Amino acid sequence: MRVCVIGTGYVGLVTGVCLSHIGHDVICVDNNEEKVKLMQSGQSPIYEPGLSELMQSSAASGKLTFTSDLAKGVDHGEILFIAVGTPPLPTGESDTRYVEAVARGIGTHLKSDYKVIVNKSTVPIGSGDWVRMIVLDGATEKQKSLVGAGGVSTENANVNFDVVSNPEFLREGSAVFDTFNPDRIVLGGNGEKAIAMMQELYQPIVNRKVAKDKSLPPVPVVVTDLSSAEMIKYAANSFLATKISFINEVANICDRVGADVVQVAKGIGLDSRIGNKFLQAGIGWGGSCFPKDVSALIHTADDYGYEAELLKSAVSVNIRQRSISLEKLQQELKILKGKTVGLLGLTFKPDTDDMRDAPALTLIEQLNRLGARVKAYDPIVSQSGLSHGLTGVIIETDAEMLADGCDALVLVTDWKEFIKLDFGKMANQMNNPVIIDGRNFLDRSTLEQAGFRYLGIGH
Repeated sequence: MRVCVIGTGYVGLVTGVCLSHIGHDVICVDNNEEKVKLMQSGQSPIYEPGLSELMQSSAASGKLTFTSDLAKGVDHGEILFIAVGTPPLPTGESDTRYVEAVARGIGTHLKSDYKVIVNKSTVPIGSGDWVRMIVLDGATEKQKSLVGAGGVSTENANVNFDVVSNPEFLREGSAVFDTFNPDRIVLGGNGEKAIAMMQELYQPIVNRKVAKDKSLPPVPVVVTDLSSAEMIKYAANSFLATKISFINEVANICDRVGADVVQVAKGIGLDSRIGNKFLQAGIGWGGSCFPKDVSALIHTADDYGYEAELLKSAVSVNIRQRSISLEKLQQELKILKGKTVGLLGLTFKPDTDDMRDAPALTLIEQLNRLGARVKAYDPIVSQSGLSHGLTGVIIETDAEMLADGCDALVLVTDWKEFIKLDFGKMANQMNNPVIIDGRNFLDRSTLEQAGFRYLGIGH
């Protein structure tokens, strides 16, 4: 099938690359000329394991191209994905100006042939009908401009399209795997033809043609209305965020009563009604999705006269959790002014270069405020030059050298390579060998044998 993906951020680029890999003819559109040139040269603008290799192979086969020409993309695609960003506003609601601009742009380039316009961006509930209205507005504006210029207004007079909501459930660091091995595919819309085309688009994935385990049954496809599809996305992320906040609250109680949250999480996670995922206590959730989606759902509830108390509490617990490591540092070092603290990891999770709303940023700000010197090492940030956007922190290029002269270390991001560090060497380089394991990720006995005083979160 012919596909156009508008927006080559995290979701858009992964979607376009993966759809081209399964055989579709994909054009990715972005209004950033430099970014388009970078992708045309075969380089990915984001770090995501496995993505660059797929991108280069699909481009070499002619199945994947990049352009800044929206008209070209709209003309090419039977299915048009809107995959631009919807960042949070200070109020908590989503900023939909980019979605609006793209929808209007699509409208100005539509002809009479049928198109499926897909909301892949995470948009407020009710946006499906709103996008349809904006597309029609764009088509009408183009029609009026043709009439005003003395042209014949036939090009956009009879536009023919349906809007579908197809939310993404990708995890940064495993997005390619998640695309080919999804738990479910959600399609929201009222047009039978549009839903049928979307089902055809995803057929290789549904039938496990590119799955890691091809013996699994077909991927469930949830076909529903637009608003329910949009709500599924918000509800899923809000539930997972709440689950993390729950185990973090349990961890804080464990710290006070002498219980071990790792064992508690294992015990409750074996209950099939609960499950063991997202029960890792630590310094809280961050990234681009959870904070934005939970806030947006709270804002939607407020708009319709309902106070989402549970979700607001999940956010409050998460904000509080980011200070737990700081409190442990104060308990160990007392006065932090004049002390040096090293952070292991900066990104909000491993296997990504994403620093959006990363807990590390809060910790750096707090330590700076209290007069500590902050050093950090991150496998991606330290090597990529992205450290230029960070203030109040010295970026080291070697994890073990990070420890030199430190009064304490804090593990912020659970990168696998941190397990293999020479902790004995690191302890000898420190003024005070203390480590706060903000993810309960490291082995306590290994650290203690290396000479560290080990402190976990509820552990």
